[in-house]
Amino acid sequence: MSREDLLASLMAQARNEGAELVTLRAIVEEASVLATDRALERLGLGDAGAEDDLGELRELLQAWRDAKTSAWKALVEWIIRGALALLLVGIAVRLGAWDLL
Repeated sequence: MSREDLLASLMAQARNEGAELVTLRAIVEEASVLATDRALERLGLGDAGAEDDLGELRELLQAWRDAKTSAWKALVEWIIRGALALLLVGIAVRLGAWDLL
């Protein structure tokens, strides 16, 4: 029995016998599963390889985040090194060590 058939039978049961809480919960659960399946199909993620594709996309996104973090760290390190180099040059000039060069 497919999910559509199961949902249809639950709806018929609710109509014929009255809507008990268990029946209503089953209807909601089956409807949500069907809606999820349809949404995944529309997004192109309904096939068997979709899980692997999502895993690869997550790995790619994590690699991008790691690269971005590394780039920012490297930029900050270079700015600090440049500032320290300028400070050392300033100290050398102030102490007269520039004349020794």
